[in-house]
Amino acid sequence: MIFGRSERGKPPVEPVTLKILVAGGFGVGKTTLVGAVSEIRPLRTEEFLTEAGRPVDDTTGVERKHTTTVAMDFGRITLREDLVLYLFGTPGQERFWFMWDELSEGALGAIVLADTRRLEDCFAAVDYFERRSIPFLIGVNCFEEAARYPVEDVRRALDLDEAVPVLLCDARDRSSVKEVLVGVVQHAMDHDAGRRQTVTT
Repeated sequence: MIFGRSERGKPPVEPVTLKILVAGGFGVGKTTLVGAVSEIRPLRTEEFLTEAGRPVDDTTGVERKHTTTVAMDFGRITLREDLVLYLFGTPGQERFWFMWDELSEGALGAIVLADTRRLEDCFAAVDYFERRSIPFLIGVNCFEEAARYPVEDVRRALDLDEAVPVLLCDARDRSSVKEVLVGVVQHAMDHDAGRRQTVTT
């Protein structure tokens, strides 16, 4: 099957399109993750860090980072011929959080990327999605120089509900990121099914 075309007389498949957010702290790998899987050239809104932003841009632990997302990252991936994901990477710095409400409109679910060296940086994203009942999972981006911890230790450190998946991943690796995307779609579907069952009972 060629995407968007019929094969041997079969009607073309009209794919379902879903919106997934990629959130987390500054320098955690959101732009890298979107770029690793996007089948189109990702839209990036990065600007160079400047001396003027030094008082508000905490680069501790990510000293080699020289750019920051100021609006969003955008990419697209076809998981199956009938399922397309649109990925929206949120800005990680507090002064750009006002954009989150607009970006989260209509989102099926979210990935919260975490760096175990700066785990507190993802607290705000976790709180945001919990307050709005947007299903999310934690993707622990396994940086080479970062210590590895069991997922249950990460869960306890973030005070997560047992239903929230915690997955280890490499934001640079396409297959690893695809596993996380499949995980968040499945979790969001389970979350929605559970909510519907609660309403009917």
